[in-house]
Amino acid sequence: MPPLADDNTERTVAPSMRLLMVVAAVLVALAGVQLFVFSEQTDRFFAWTIDPPITAAFLGAAYWASVALEVAAVRQRAWANARIAVPTVFSFTVLTLIVTLVHLDRFHLGADFAFATRAVTWAWIAVYVVVPILMIVIASVQVRAPGSDPPRTQHLGGWLRTVVGTQGAVLTVVGVTLLVAPTSGANLWPWDLTPLTGRAIGAWLVSLGLAAFHVLVENDLRRVRPAAVAYVAFGILQLVVLARYSAQLTWTSPQALGYVGFLLTILVVGGVALRADSSAR
Repeated sequence: MPPLADDNTERTVAPSMRLLMVVAAVLVALAGVQLFVFSEQTDRFFAWTIDPPITAAFLGAAYWASVALEVAAVRQRAWANARIAVPTVFSFTVLTLIVTLVHLDRFHLGADFAFATRAVTWAWIAVYVVVPILMIVIASVQVRAPGSDPPRTQHLGGWLRTVVGTQGAVLTVVGVTLLVAPTSGANLWPWDLTPLTGRAIGAWLVSLGLAAFHVLVENDLRRVRPAAVAYVAFGILQLVVLARYSAQLTWTSPQALGYVGFLLTILVVGGVALRADSSAR
């Protein structure tokens, strides 16, 4: 009879979960190329036409920040240090699937679109249908893996928890508003949005808000390292988007000033968390 698993053994990332994270990283990297690189050609290279291009670039930057999240998570051995990526990705895929189905008439599915464009659109739909199902199945295997979480060694400071909590609240409120009432919610955003693009951005914001609250639950610098990496990547990439499409913003508007200020707080929080984690280790 084989020996029973030692409860004191560290629970590691299951091979199936690691593979799923790798596949997810590849998929979001490709989406980032379509949106960040070809921001002005979404009528040919993406599942729906996005205008103005700054919105496509924003979404592409968010996808590439998600690559950083997935890669940082997949490099972890302990499940406790990688799992922060899973609820974030799951919530985003489910919300984006809902947004897709609500606005399916806006997608490139008709015979008047090129075959390659329609293929990209069907691939988009397939990914957002299949990935949440796979995540549920694989996560159920992961949580039943033997072992336990390593102890927390470096809690977040009080001021850091306060800032992250505030960020989570802002992200969630704005994201939910864009999802539920995209027309009125667009008044909160620094550039023009359609109902579809407003809801697409809302899906990202709600998922990021969930990640911020998950950081508070984990309350350990090592466990939230993937989120900190993604925070820094998101802040830098979105500032690049603003520099690239600076003419599309009214820089003196409260929305633009608030948006830039928020991105700077994300950069500061992510950088401080990474530096503190490195120093602690």
